[in-house]
Amino acid sequence: MTVVPPATGEPRRPDGPRNPGDAWVVAPSGEKYWGRFGAAGLLAFDPARGVLMQHRVSWSHFGGTWGLPGGAMHEGESAIVGAVREAQEEAGVPDGAVRPRFTSVLDLGVWSYTTVVADVVHPFEPVISDPESVALEWVPVAEVDSRPLHPGFGSAWPLLRELLSVRPALVVDSANVVGSVPDGWWKDRAGAASRLAERLDGLSVSAPVLGTGGTEWFPEIALVVEGQARGIDAPQPGDAGELLPAAVVSVVAADAAGDDAIVAEVERRVREGQRVTAVTSDRELQERVARAGAEQVRSAGWLRGVLDRDERR
Repeated sequence: MTVVPPATGEPRRPDGPRNPGDAWVVAPSGEKYWGRFGAAGLLAFDPARGVLMQHRVSWSHFGGTWGLPGGAMHEGESAIVGAVREAQEEAGVPDGAVRPRFTSVLDLGVWSYTTVVADVVHPFEPVISDPESVALEWVPVAEVDSRPLHPGFGSAWPLLRELLSVRPALVVDSANVVGSVPDGWWKDRAGAASRLAERLDGLSVSAPVLGTGGTEWFPEIALVVEGQARGIDAPQPGDAGELLPAAVVSVVAADAAGDDAIVAEVERRVREGQRVTAVTSDRELQERVARAGAEQVRSAGWLRGVLDRDERR
């Protein structure tokens, strides 16, 4: 890999200090890729309007084509933050307007590009806010292929389009997960369940675990609570002053038996077309949720392992 300074045709930046990530990476084959630390783009999806797309200015790399708002990442920046930051700079995407659903990574060894697919949770109109765009439009999913697409996006679009219909969800047996570690939870069941809900906020799960395409998913999460934990609140979503809102964590209070509420929640989400993973180590309940339509059943230990991994990042 060779890093070279910007040259003619580089993506232009507003006046001010240049970020160290704004440079070309040249592969041994001679191909050039923008972004010393990789690049990321935002695929903002609004079911009512489609995908937010950028018509690239003629002097840019693959100028005249349509693609996604995005660009070079900063050193140490996560792909999600980088994609949203770039979309804010190029398309005026407001803070808190989108919620990540999954990421898809093209890794070429010397360089990588991450597509961050995010659902629009607060509708907005894009604004051309730098010189890199001729136009910004919400393009219906069925019409994306009719545009002259950036080659990289064009190659990725068939899989991305397919995954737009996938909505993973976790249904979590709170009592079972909390009770899997002897940390004194029995002294304060509601407090232990609340701490679990907070840990679940923003959880990401690798695609192979959920049986989906993509790379990393941010599933909707239903935490089913019973007994003394029934009065806990779900984590509050991020406000408009935050870059991204919190993940979707809902608390489902069981009116009677917790197991029955878990099965009912699985059935409801399956009817709504979600791909459900149920989390419990109770063998009888594992069989019940599988019959209710859960595509996968995971143990309490699995979930704790995922949470521990996220917190070590």
